[in-house]
Amino acid sequence: MPSREQILAFVAEQPGKVGKREIAKHFGIKGGERIHLKRLLKELAEEGIVETRQKRLFRPGDLPPVLVVNLIGRDADGELLGEPVQWDEEEHGTPPKILVLPERHRRPGPAGGVGDRALVRLTDQPAGREAARTARIIKLLERQQTAILGVLHLRGAGVPARLEPVDRKQRELEVDTSDLKGAKDGDLVSVQVTRVGRYGMPRARVLDRIGSMNSEMAVSEIALHTHGIPHRFPAKVLAEAEEAEPVAMANREDWRSLPLITIDPPDAKDHDDAVHAADDDNPDNDGGFVISVAIADVAAYVTPGSALDREAHIRGNSVYFPDRVIPMLPERISNDLCSLREKEDRPALAVRMTFDAHGKKLTHSFHRVMMRSAAKLSYQQAQAAIDGRPDEKTDPLLDGVLKPLWRAYAALKRGRDAREPLELDLPERKIRLDRNGLVEGVYVPERLDAHKLIEEFMIQANVAAAEALERKKTPLLYRVHDASSPEKLEALKDFLSTLDIKLAQRGGLRPTAFNRILKQVEGTPNSQLVSEVILRSQAQAEYAPVNIGHFGLNLRRYAHFTSPIRRYADLIVHRGLIRALGFGEDGLPAGIEAKLEAIGAEVSAAERRAMLAERDTIDRLIALWLKDQVGAIFQGRISGVVKSGLFVRLNDTGADGFVPASTIGEDYYHYDQVSHAMIGRSTGETYQLGDAVEVRLVEAAPFAGSLRFELLSEGRYLSDKSKTGRQSAGRRAGKAPARAGRHRQKKGRRA
Repeated sequence: MPSREQILAFVAEQPGKVGKREIAKHFGIKGGERIHLKRLLKELAEEGIVETRQKRLFRPGDLPPVLVVNLIGRDADGELLGEPVQWDEEEHGTPPKILVLPERHRRPGPAGGVGDRALVRLTDQPAGREAARTARIIKLLERQQTAILGVLHLRGAGVPARLEPVDRKQRELEVDTSDLKGAKDGDLVSVQVTRVGRYGMPRARVLDRIGSMNSEMAVSEIALHTHGIPHRFPAKVLAEAEEAEPVAMANREDWRSLPLITIDPPDAKDHDDAVHAADDDNPDNDGGFVISVAIADVAAYVTPGSALDREAHIRGNSVYFPDRVIPMLPERISNDLCSLREKEDRPALAVRMTFDAHGKKLTHSFHRVMMRSAAKLSYQQAQAAIDGRPDEKTDPLLDGVLKPLWRAYAALKRGRDAREPLELDLPERKIRLDRNGLVEGVYVPERLDAHKLIEEFMIQANVAAAEALERKKTPLLYRVHDASSPEKLEALKDFLSTLDIKLAQRGGLRPTAFNRILKQVEGTPNSQLVSEVILRSQAQAEYAPVNIGHFGLNLRRYAHFTSPIRRYADLIVHRGLIRALGFGEDGLPAGIEAKLEAIGAEVSAAERRAMLAERDTIDRLIALWLKDQVGAIFQGRISGVVKSGLFVRLNDTGADGFVPASTIGEDYYHYDQVSHAMIGRSTGETYQLGDAVEVRLVEAAPFAGSLRFELLSEGRYLSDKSKTGRQSAGRRAGKAPARAGRHRQKKGRRA
């Protein structure tokens, strides 16, 4: 048997390229010796010396073979340097620099430059002095934005205007006023730099007036620009969409008489899934159900290599803002030809699944069909009918369509409960806009059984798709979710120990262990705190051609199949099923296997990009809404603790703001990573993740989407150290903590 050091050296030489099989082959380990190797690798993982991702071994902080990087600068030799887009600085420290070389056989056109984002593959070539690894570009994903976005400030006739960039890292610019494109003072505009001198501000000209900064449209434009999200379809793509003709019946099965229905949000514009359920008439499956899920057949309109396909690949997914959607596909496809409209014939790829009374799937089969939606319902409408309040539309559907759906869901719920996926039910805030696109309020929508029904039906359809493709040995993109890394589990274990909660890790950790902890703290003051910390300990789900299972859902195999209108990964799965089951010539093209790893990395990066853009837009909208409430007092909870201070989430809006450590109080507050708390060195006064606090709004910065708070609440005292009379009196009076002089402020900043 090789020593631990020999195994680690082998992994270090080829990070991400080796697993248990490669190690056994390299060292000649056979037969029963493989058991000892498995035990040794498990010990290394538990000690945090190696990590397992997608059945490959890495040392902590190692990079995957294919990854997305931001090109951040150049080294002394003029070569590009990159940083990984996905990197956990809390866990692994400063992101490594990567020497990025151009494509081996670059097509005509400009090479990558600083500010671009690229998909790269690590190489074995030596790195430069400033880089840890070397990589070669597979594909440029995003070009540097040449336009600068900002707010225009006019200063009078004949005087250049000033641009305040939305990105605080950029310098202010002077703007030529000869052609403002109709922009007025305070408008959001995009400009192009025309002159950069050695002295004074750079000069620029207005390219486009986006709108008033008081409109939601302008706020979402900032997110599109900041994150480089493509939002204008090329003319060729639009032309191809307009030329598309409705798909004929051809060789499809006729499902138009089956009363499938769509259940979506009330404002949904596209409908890509429809459902139906009925009691199973098989006497051997007493109490069982037959569930049908029909999904829009996007593959019939978006064929491999077409302009529509290339644009969908670039976008990766649709992006959802409070007032609009940036679709993956043009409206002619997404809202018309592929949308499962009520009472209209539509092509679909459908799965018919049989379940027993306990929610266990017995069989499934896929079909390429023509369907006709019997009704378009909202979640609230369907739920109201089941709760005894049907309307004119749902009353005729109640007995024959809706009640069988709910009975089938009850069986699937029994199966879900037996499977025990991770039950982290954290509320999601939504923005309500008025007719002018301005914020009217923030709310947390009610989670109905109708939502859970559709969610569980879609999960089962996704599982069936993965199983069908595996059985046919057809390549696919799995939706994978890795287990937590040993480092994160160790940090979680240390934190739980401060609450006298043990994290059992015998025989490998499963979602059940987390659920037991959540159940243990349910209804206690620590419930929110524990939920937040468990969420932060989880890995991020992604797309990959290698199956490692889905930890959160507690499923061995899982693939996204149910939303091809808005997710490119689902379209790949649809094409795989078409090819595997002989449904037509528009299936997965030959040679795609070699590209799936890269496609998985690209669509995973696009998904993270969309999530950040959506979150940033909500943050900016709330900051815009609260800018007139500076000085107001709010109730909230501590949602994050870092060395520099506290993040506080307001109860009524879900908005997050920051309390700098230097303003917490007169004591020196140090960050305790294990307990997620800031603790006063002299007094022991403690502010911990999840604590309820009262804060005053000091600053609202809509461009940055940031809020700054002043802490008014007194902390908890977890030690025997006494409170200072000055602190207690000041807090009880609702006053801001008194500043303790220049020396005290410096100490606070060091915390």
